[in-house]
Amino acid sequence: MKAIGFVTRYPPTHCGIAEYSKFLISALKFLNPNLRVVVFTTNESFENTYYDSDIKVIPCFSRFERDYSNLIDALANEKVEVLHLQHEYGIFGTNKKIINVINEAKEERLIKSGVITMHTVHHPYTLLKEALEFQRELNKLDAVIVHSDLQEFELIVQGIDAAKIHSISHGTLINPYLGYSKKYLAKSLRISNPKGFVCAIPGFMRRDKGVDTLLEALDGLENLKLTLIFAGEPQDDVVRELVESYKSKTILIERYLSSDEILKVVALADAVILPYKDKPGSYAVSGILHLSMGGLKPIVGSRVPRLVELCQHSPWLTVPSSNAKELANKIKWLISNYEFTVSYMHELYAYAAETQWVNIAHEHYKLYNWLLNKSKNLYF
Repeated sequence: MKAIGFVTRYPPTHCGIAEYSKFLISALKFLNPNLRVVVFTTNESFENTYYDSDIKVIPCFSRFERDYSNLIDALANEKVEVLHLQHEYGIFGTNKKIINVINEAKEERLIKSGVITMHTVHHPYTLLKEALEFQRELNKLDAVIVHSDLQEFELIVQGIDAAKIHSISHGTLINPYLGYSKKYLAKSLRISNPKGFVCAIPGFMRRDKGVDTLLEALDGLENLKLTLIFAGEPQDDVVRELVESYKSKTILIERYLSSDEILKVVALADAVILPYKDKPGSYAVSGILHLSMGGLKPIVGSRVPRLVELCQHSPWLTVPSSNAKELANKIKWLISNYEFTVSYMHELYAYAAETQWVNIAHEHYKLYNWLLNKSKNLYF
């Protein structure tokens, strides 16, 4: 394999999919420095072609695009062998046109194989019924990558060819800041040095992140010496006002945080709290969970599909969603039994090591080569 193209959001756009793509591409380049990578991205941040190191980045379509003719033109000039779409409904919507464009590129021999990663899979209880229609089109592609068993089995039930579905976990980065002092990390994040036991809730602040539940739980922890760090860009005015109005025992970092900054937040914390609420009708996994796992710290989270990996590997540290009392009790127990909790989480830490980005990139690389060999036999 000589060249691969990604259709995705890409930094500096503020987006989890953009960060995911950056990590995956970096790991692929680590495995094969001679691999040519072209990123076909949205024109939110740039209008003209630019380079990220030796990776060519071509802005050629808009968010929720209806006409991908510019993408086809860019593909005609670049001639990549595999085109890999990083699909999220919040970027591409439910428009089937993007799948048709990949097929068109394959028919015109601009690419040899088309791959899609479904970062979110909707099931029949979804409010977005058009997503089910979009997912019925997935059989038109050569491979469909998902991140969890829930997603894989849901697509099989919906009629997607099981032979085309490949379950590859979300990647994990072992935190490079684990040996740094709290004082240094706090200074680098431009915050005051936190006092007592430090809990962090990193990532975008939205209603589905359970911020209200965590603040309610904090009321039940008033006798404990702890600091709660809210670290991420608010994406909802209600959540912003809620957090800003609660000053006791909290530190706010109200800005977009790069993955590097989130890693510093996780390294600074004694534990990470993820009190997520369920998103009705969809299955996904949490990139913040994987950034947190790499910190090798205790993680307390809700029993929701997005945190299925936490439920599988550290079930005793999960609580019912939206249950502030249970969350407060779990945090109390964690603080009192910290060393035991760290030991208990060894299975999750092993999973973090297993899913390091270089391993995930290797699985992608094997899949790409298998598809190319398959297409070679088909055409020749």
